[in-house]
Amino acid sequence: MDLKEILSKCDHTLLAQTATWSEIKALCDNGMKYACASVCIPASYVAQAAEYVAGKLPICTVIGFPNGYSTTKAKCFEASDAADNGAEEIDMVINLGWVKDEKWDDLLAEIKAVKAACKGRLLKVIIETCFLTDAEKIKLCEIVTASGAEFIKTSTGFGGGGATREDVALFKAHVGPNVQIKAAGGIADLKDAEDFIALGADRLGTSRVVKAVKALEK
Repeated sequence: MDLKEILSKCDHTLLAQTATWSEIKALCDNGMKYACASVCIPASYVAQAAEYVAGKLPICTVIGFPNGYSTTKAKCFEASDAADNGAEEIDMVINLGWVKDEKWDDLLAEIKAVKAACKGRLLKVIIETCFLTDAEKIKLCEIVTASGAEFIKTSTGFGGGGATREDVALFKAHVGPNVQIKAAGGIADLKDAEDFIALGADRLGTSRVVKAVKALEK
């Protein structure tokens, strides 16, 4: 697979708790240089990063992250604030306790509310597959399809497990045609990237693909 095609599907990501502006700036520089889909960064850096890239690269951020158990009102505020600060894409974490309680209507209502709060920005819904059964994953494919969100996403990268090939294939089999797939967490190299794309991933949340391409250039 062409490297440019792989890079164009990468949300070049830095979400470490200790991330500094110099690191975020370098991430943005690489995201622009390699024509990534976006950079995915902490919300507190969105306004600064949006000003820095000056429209040359979409800024993505995360809300309700990484645990997902904030109130719906709090998530909606975060989404609205991120949009106002210049985020073009927003990745939200669902309430996993509600999944275990089978509160399907509440989950759907929350995603719809956050989507409305995004003010037209693209929404990706993180369902944190490492904590879910296959039956729960399939049900969430149905809910995300009904919600109006553009993407379903495998993982935060902070939950103890990342994207798997099996989960991406499961998503592909059960989401509607209006929903794209983002694989995130544990994508280690270009072979992983190619495999996930071949299985149906439209986006990859990773920092390692750009690093792998830079290593090849050397």
